[in-house]
Amino acid sequence: MPNALYLFCLARGRLVPFLDGTGITGSEMLIMKDFSNVTAVVCEVPEDEFSGSSAETNLQDLGWVGLRAVRHEQVVEEVMRYSPVLPARFGSLFSSLENLASLVESNIAAINMFLDHVADKEEWSVKGSLSKTKALEEIFFNKLKGMSESFSSLSPGMRYFKERQIRAEAEKELAGWVKKACNTVSEELIGLCASSRQRKIISLSKEESDKQTVVNWAFLLDHSLVGDFLKGVDSANARYNSKGLFFECSGPWPPYSFCPSLESESDA
Repeated sequence: MPNALYLFCLARGRLVPFLDGTGITGSEMLIMKDFSNVTAVVCEVPEDEFSGSSAETNLQDLGWVGLRAVRHEQVVEEVMRYSPVLPARFGSLFSSLENLASLVESNIAAINMFLDHVADKEEWSVKGSLSKTKALEEIFFNKLKGMSESFSSLSPGMRYFKERQIRAEAEKELAGWVKKACNTVSEELIGLCASSRQRKIISLSKEESDKQTVVNWAFLLDHSLVGDFLKGVDSANARYNSKGLFFECSGPWPPYSFCPSLESESDA
């Protein structure tokens, strides 16, 4: 089976020095191919590792995928030290240098525009997690506080019935409360970023059924505003954590969530 070119990322031409590292499996040399003012960071791999029948087996093996996905990320992050990057998806292969050149040349305007846009910027992820039990108790007790005087005159039976009624109302109000809180936080954080994206929410396991992810955002931040952004996340948690809503921030990451759709990211 012939070798193919595995693409890690595209970067600004002449900004990335020789990278003294290895490719996707830890044994191949990293290669930099220049096209006009864009550099493609690649390595050679056996084509059947990522395409064909043997690739189907490989991609079902979490150990096989995990090691290579980590290496993919490491190479992209190393290139980010020197240049803005357009990261390729894991497993992007090209059967020839000519096909890779065709991709770059046919999308050169979009690539250059993107590299300009992400210069001096990095991606940060914010996930919002809800403790349903904690949030319902917060809504319930807030409603209960406003009725404390009328409750004191009720019989135990009527008080129990009324509490059940209020808890049912809290259940109905929960989704609206979460949406309003998340919109408030989102608007505050968007004011500090260059771009933002709503990402797919991955459900938690059944063992953690009380805790669920309610938002998954990606933000593209200028380096100079990262500190203010992190303070914004801390401020959101100071307001909402005790009420069952917690925002977890991670980064910096390559700007995967903001990449343009190129004509074809792989041909192998």
